[in-house]
Amino acid sequence: MTDHTRAPVLEALADYHRQGRLTFAPPGHKQARGADPAVREVLGDAVFLGDVLASGGLDDRLTRGRVLERAEELMADAVHAKTTFFTTCGSSLSVKAAMLAVAGPHEKLLIGRDAHKSVVSGLILAGIEPVWVEPRWDAERHLAHPPSAAEFDAAFDSHPDAKGALITSPTPYGACADLRAVAEACHRRSVPLIVDEAWGAHLPFHPDLPSWAMDAGADICVTSIHKMGSGLEQGSVFHLQGDLVPAELLQMRADLLGTTSPSVLLYAGLDGWRRQMALHGEELMGGALELAAEVRAAVEEIDGMHVTDRDDFCGAGQADDFDPLPGVIDVEALGISGYQAADWLRERQGIDAHLNDHRRIGMQITHADDHETTGQLLRALKELAQAAPDLRPAPRVEVPSPGELRMPQALLPRDAFFGPAENVPLSEAAGRVSAEMITPYPPGIPAVLPGERLTEPVLRYLRTGRDAGMNLPDATDSELETIRVVPRDAE
Repeated sequence: MTDHTRAPVLEALADYHRQGRLTFAPPGHKQARGADPAVREVLGDAVFLGDVLASGGLDDRLTRGRVLERAEELMADAVHAKTTFFTTCGSSLSVKAAMLAVAGPHEKLLIGRDAHKSVVSGLILAGIEPVWVEPRWDAERHLAHPPSAAEFDAAFDSHPDAKGALITSPTPYGACADLRAVAEACHRRSVPLIVDEAWGAHLPFHPDLPSWAMDAGADICVTSIHKMGSGLEQGSVFHLQGDLVPAELLQMRADLLGTTSPSVLLYAGLDGWRRQMALHGEELMGGALELAAEVRAAVEEIDGMHVTDRDDFCGAGQADDFDPLPGVIDVEALGISGYQAADWLRERQGIDAHLNDHRRIGMQITHADDHETTGQLLRALKELAQAAPDLRPAPRVEVPSPGELRMPQALLPRDAFFGPAENVPLSEAAGRVSAEMITPYPPGIPAVLPGERLTEPVLRYLRTGRDAGMNLPDATDSELETIRVVPRDAE
């Protein structure tokens, strides 16, 4: 019988301290003794006490105690997966490893064009040829929802040699795909489905939340436990089922990219989250859903604010399901941008948003919130609404129409990224092939990919977005005065 009251990593860490082990191996701070006093004062010694070697520390040098393996088995059982692997390099690494386990250099992979920049990084590293599947665009709200199963079916018909598919669900805005139908489209062709479910760690634990990837029949699911769960930053897991992707192959690809010095602190966070959810998940998620409903109703009472809801996102040609916990608030009616709203809340109220764009801010509610934290949020939002008329008018971001957002893929992302390049003024970049990735962040969905032929509407969007406060952290020129492109003779 599986015993979810156990937490193998946490228990082994407690044993390590109880035994009073003396180490002459890394980490060099030696259980906080050598750490800088100022760092110890800020972080506390508990951080250093949990920072031990995974093998030769937490477990013996041959990992005969199976500490990590037992923790992963418990996680797999908790979320109905066949196999689970922990990783301490975030889902940005996990999704790359998943891609490499399905497709190799010059092989095709179907990918929703609303994918995170980490997916594009995987294309660059692996040399995979992307077959982009169009998201379902909401032209009124300027939002992308996950592609439909019909769109994947059509892409497979046009590219029968594709090795599999990758879809992002839920999106950072809470929009969800019909994963079961997408999985069936893949399995009719005997190829696997990868789901980037970085924002869905909580989904398996309450019946009122959207269906999650393993229950929907996906083959590989990548989940960030730190986003909507209780794990520490960079704590991520792969979940695997079926026989289309061998577990040993996925593990080998992950080992190729992962660190040889994994953080036991992150392992402990993953292990503890699983135990917490296995024992109390439905109760905790139910409380979060009730609290989110109260907050959403209260925000709707604030003039000039609207919380996007199921009726906004779901329906014909839109998303198939909706997660209410991201709490995305449209502030366009206040005459300000999401960038302005996020900056004002941070500077004036000490409140941080989880995403922002030209007209929205995201205020996610999790099981960690209560009426005290949401009360503070609601008071701050009311004050923002009162202050909005005194803020300068929001600079206009010229968001392209859905048809204008897509640019032709002239070169493979890998070839454009690693090939010869030159910098040209942004005003002269239209018609040139990009040699870099440019990503409004958050949420981290690239507007420009290496190998895409640049168009004026997208360049104008980036230029006006930059002027309005958009964060473009991966642009070679942080001011976006120039852009890196492929020389004409190399196109």
